[in-house]
Amino acid sequence: MTTTRSSAKERHDRVAPYWAAGLILLCLTGLLSTSLGSGPFLTGYALDATGPAWNYILFRRLFTEYVDNSWTRFFTPARTFVIFVVVSFSIEAAQFFELYEATFDPWDLVAYVSLLLPLYLTDSWLLKQ
Repeated sequence: MTTTRSSAKERHDRVAPYWAAGLILLCLTGLLSTSLGSGPFLTGYALDATGPAWNYILFRRLFTEYVDNSWTRFFTPARTFVIFVVVSFSIEAAQFFELYEATFDPWDLVAYVSLLLPLYLTDSWLLKQ
C-alpha cells in the first residue's frame, strides 16, 4: 500500500463514523416525515431532500471502512452527484410530462439538491485534504 493510499485510508476511516451517523439521521428524518403529521414542509419535502442525500452516502460507501475497488473508483464524488441530480430531475420531468400519476412540484428540484450539494462539497473537500 502506497503512502498516498495509506493516508487516504486513514482519513476515510477516521470520518466514516460521522458519515454513518449522518446516514442514520437522514434516514430517520426522511422516513419519520412520511409517517408523522409534521406539517406540509416536512411531509412534502423532507424525503425529497434526505433520500438522494442518504443514497449519496450509501453509493459512495462513506460510512464503511476504506475499500479501493471498481465500485468506489466509479462512484467518485462528482459522478455520484451528477447521477443523483439527473435521476432526481428525471423523476420530476416524468411527473411534469404526466408519464405516471404524480404531482409535479418545482420546489422538489430545490429539495433534491438542498442536502445533496452540501454532501458533495463536503465529500470533495475531505478528499482534497
